[in-house]
Amino acid sequence: MMKKLLLVCIALLGVVEGHAKLWLPSIFNDHMVLQQQSEVLVWGWTTATDEAVTVFGSWNDEKVVAKAYQGTWSVKLPTPKWGGPYTLTIEGHEKIVLNNILVGEVWICSGQSNMEWTPEMGLLNAEEEIATAKYPNIRFFTVPKHTSTTPQDDTPGKWAVCSPETMRKFSSVAYFFGRELHKNLAIPIGLINTSWGGTPVETWIQREAIERNEDLLNASKKLEQYDWWPSSPGLAYNAMIHPLLNFKIAGCIWYQGESNRQNIPSYYKSFPLLIHTWRKAWHKEFPFYFVQIAPYKYDNPQDNDAAFVRDAQLHTLKMVEHTGMAVTNDIGNLENIHPVNKQDVGRRLALWALHGTYNVDGIVPSGPIYNSMRQTKKNKIVITFDYAENGLKKKGKELTGFTIAGEDRVFHSAKAKIVDNTVVVSSKAVKDPIAVRFAFSNAALPNLYNNENLPASAFRTDNWEVTE
Repeated sequence: MMKKLLLVCIALLGVVEGHAKLWLPSIFNDHMVLQQQSEVLVWGWTTATDEAVTVFGSWNDEKVVAKAYQGTWSVKLPTPKWGGPYTLTIEGHEKIVLNNILVGEVWICSGQSNMEWTPEMGLLNAEEEIATAKYPNIRFFTVPKHTSTTPQDDTPGKWAVCSPETMRKFSSVAYFFGRELHKNLAIPIGLINTSWGGTPVETWIQREAIERNEDLLNASKKLEQYDWWPSSPGLAYNAMIHPLLNFKIAGCIWYQGESNRQNIPSYYKSFPLLIHTWRKAWHKEFPFYFVQIAPYKYDNPQDNDAAFVRDAQLHTLKMVEHTGMAVTNDIGNLENIHPVNKQDVGRRLALWALHGTYNVDGIVPSGPIYNSMRQTKKNKIVITFDYAENGLKKKGKELTGFTIAGEDRVFHSAKAKIVDNTVVVSSKAVKDPIAVRFAFSNAALPNLYNNENLPASAFRTDNWEVTE
């Protein structure tokens, strides 16, 4: 009887093993791009007991073996300089072969609706851009919008080759960023779009990181709750960022901020926190390039809540290393919070990457960025800028967008004049000026540029407290 029972058990185990499953996270599939010249992690799961899994990339002759532990396995594979197509083979009790894989540069593309926006949703010269989007060495991966209260290990999605059919449904900003890199570097580019319109920055940050800061936790509670997108800390991060953390990347581009007009003072802390926590989670001080939000009239064009968001973004540029900011105050649309000129947004982000990440010579990555101020004996303030070495210029008869204030902190419209590589600001209404602000309203459309035709960022010289 015991012998018969043993035989039955062995037979049942054989059935279980015969139906065992070996699988990978969704980020590993045909047409993917792996980060070049790095040690990439390939991981997955199995239902087989104590399974040995062999992984082989066709770019070299090395097979790497891992033993599954509690259903999870992983191996590290060195990747060569860019190239392909290659295959990636994973073999245990069954065999998985991924085809048409490229090795190149991989970028995370995240934020709210202006990053999510596709050519089908609205794009300048959309049909022409869609028709010419034939770049087989650019690949797309879109993370679908979903949330989780706990960190997830996988997310739905699949890689696609850039074509008119796939590009029309992909992030426009991400596409134009990737296209600019591809044209300049002539290497494969992988773009992972994980964005969600309307989302505040807090939902993209680990809940624990928000909870450790009482000010940020209280500020997050002030965010309005909607049925169409998450606002609570961590919900988007858990579902749409955490599953990607083991995937090697070159860097990140980001377009977000409009939704944080609800809690402006905290954005000076929460936005840098997002960058620091993502870098820590990826175990890499990767470059992080972001877009300064465009002018829009909102409820009141003369309010300055959006201006303070831009200021918080400028503050982040200055305080956090390996960042870059694409200024968009000349390509916005006061009547459309989703401006259709995404080409220049992507190109300006790419300028930062080409300059700061890929060290391409001769590139000025930004328009004028406020550097310092000094008062003169003639009741004027002189403003100096970074990224103005080749000169400043105005588009129009007079410089616009400058205001000036004295000790009473009341700002008055000011006259501004370019003198060499500086701007001199004054007003008859302010006899002893101590502060200048530039483009400091929701709908400001300033006209100061450098000679590379890149616009100057909004700024303020004061550090007066920001209130709700």
